[in-house]
Amino acid sequence: MVEFFEKGGIMMYPLAICSLIGITLVFERLWSLRRKKVFAPEIVAVLDQVQKDEDFSLVRSVCEKFDGPFARVMISCITNRDLPMEELRVTVEDEGRQQVRALGRGLSILETVAVISPLLGLLGTVIGMIDVFNVIETLGVGQAKALSGGISKALITTATGLFIGVPALIAYNYFSNRSDNLVLDIEKYSITLLNKVARIRMGSKKDVTLSLSSE
Repeated sequence: MVEFFEKGGIMMYPLAICSLIGITLVFERLWSLRRKKVFAPEIVAVLDQVQKDEDFSLVRSVCEKFDGPFARVMISCITNRDLPMEELRVTVEDEGRQQVRALGRGLSILETVAVISPLLGLLGTVIGMIDVFNVIETLGVGQAKALSGGISKALITTATGLFIGVPALIAYNYFSNRSDNLVLDIEKYSITLLNKVARIRMGSKKDVTLSLSSE
């Protein structure tokens, strides 16, 4: 492995850095984008049980036990539920836009690794071919052993760049899709909570109307 690395020449060092960054991001995203980590089952369960205004305090207490974009958006909605509905909707949307950034964190770097790795491999190929032509210029074309070093450098860096770039691109597309799906689910639960707030308000107004009518 060390000999293979050395044959690749100087471009193997930035390729190794790209590989390390890519692997780190893949494992970090696998951990952070787990559905159970983003959508705590306890929060989802308590949301389904909201029937009256007093239930919101229970939802908030459960959300405060968990850290994540979903819990924070729910807390924002509950905290500001006394606002007019249109203002509340805008507030929740703003909070959602701020919080979902965490779901896409690092994906731009992973995309950069996917794009730049083959380019670095190509640069290594160019450097290797330059070495080949320098040998040809100095010794002629009959020195196969002397030429093999540059050719080997060219092929190794190209293969290494593709070996890093292709999996990084696959991982980027996978995590982007997962992140988008989680964002859509957060929007769904946010709308559900907003609708519960609206229905509870309407119920309270009806109760007040009926009470005044009875008097």
